[in-house]
Amino acid sequence: MGRNRVRIIGGAWRSRLVSFPASKELRPTPDRVRETLFNWLGQDLTARVCLDLFAGSGALGFEAASRGARRVVMVEQDAAVHRALAASREALTAAAVELVRADALEFLRGDSGVYDVVFVDPPFRAGHWPRLAPLLPPRLAPGALVYYEGAARPDLAPGWEIHRHGRAGQVSYQLLKWTPG
Repeated sequence: MGRNRVRIIGGAWRSRLVSFPASKELRPTPDRVRETLFNWLGQDLTARVCLDLFAGSGALGFEAASRGARRVVMVEQDAAVHRALAASREALTAAAVELVRADALEFLRGDSGVYDVVFVDPPFRAGHWPRLAPLLPPRLAPGALVYYEGAARPDLAPGWEIHRHGRAGQVSYQLLKWTPG
């Protein structure tokens, strides 16, 4: 497998490859971490609506669509990366995937959608969580889960709790719940 490709590990598109442009900013979620995440979420995401902020390689969003998500909104700001996501969506005939070229924070400020699962995998060590956390609760359906990946666990404000967590090498990942007070 080439450096700029990632393999979908489960669902209808299992073993299919998704390509992305070379960039030091793109760091696809490792297979082992994705496997753990989708074990936590359940292998079948039928009828769920997902949001993939900082979509990058598309590994998380395409994995969710492969597992039956009804709708997956993938947000990516970089033009070349967005074009690669569009090419992958076409190659997979991924009708459930909607692509948005936008800054993730601006998208959240203007979006009115409600999501069952939100994937947040920002540029590594970028420190986006403090700006994202207050924008997420209005976008979350009852019982929604937020996956967050980064160099370290985020500092959680009241209302946020860690449902599950793990670490793989330099990657800290957790499934978060919002419980309004």
